Amino acid sequence: MKGTLYLVSTPIGNLEDITLRALKVLKEADVIAAEDTRHSLKLLTHFGLKKTLISYWSEREKIRAEEIIGRLKEGENVALISDAGTPGISDPGSVIVRRAIEEGMQVVPIPGPSALLAGLSVSGLSTEEFTYVGFLPPRKGERMKALMELALEPRTLVFYEAPHRLLETLSVMEEVLGADRNAAVLKELTKMHEESLRGTIMEILERLSEEEKGLAGEYVIVVEGRKKGDKGADVFEEALLEVKGLMKKGMGRKEAARTVSEQYGISKKELYDRSLE
Repeated sequence: MKGTLYLVSTPIGNLEDITLRALKVLKEADVIAAEDTRHSLKLLTHFGLKKTLISYWSEREKIRAEEIIGRLKEGENVALISDAGTPGISDPGSVIVRRAIEEGMQVVPIPGPSALLAGLSVSGLSTEEFTYVGFLPPRKGERMKALMELALEPRTLVFYEAPHRLLETLSVMEEVLGADRNAAVLKELTKMHEESLRGTIMEILERLSEEEKGLAGEYVIVVEGRKKGDKGADVFEEALLEVKGLMKKGMGRKEAARTVSEQYGISKKELYDRSLE
């Protein structure tokens, strides 16, 4: 009989946030696959759990995935955990999950703490519809392109960011999305130094710039979606003018839309359709 792969969400800061079901699964599992065994050992020790641990940190995930699949085939139950939050959500784990599904294994979620949902819930922005982006590319040019693709998105946007890139990311957001977009920056959620900043991107950036040396910890950035008249709409209008300019020079509409969409990082189809209007 095949074993079961359990995806166990663990606390993002405050250890008291772990669920009773998560503790039960961790206690009863034959082995625990952890992103970083040293980090996870602190969690297990806190709750008095002594289990066999195997590491699947990012560079070894493909290799470890086969070992885990082998254990599942032998009937062992495996609990998969990341350093914090839910495995596979801006953390390693998705490779193992896909392999387990390919092999016909049962994969069971054990939900729990989530920085994404915690940040969104206290942002004060619309929670009816949202787009989870996670970490933006580290290079400024790629980051700007990614944000340009999101400039027209009407749903609330949720990002993760590291402290050493926080100010630069907010600066690019101010440039691409517009300084007047409402946003919230949530620091160290559920931890001792938890902090919430709300206002426009420009206001938050100004406040954080004053305390640049004190930036540390983990951040969730929540930004409101595009509203009519904000800078995101201007980006698209600018792109449309570029398309029309290329067409006047003799380039076909499809080729012009493709060229400009790649330059601005926006939908080729939407740009082409809008150019017909």
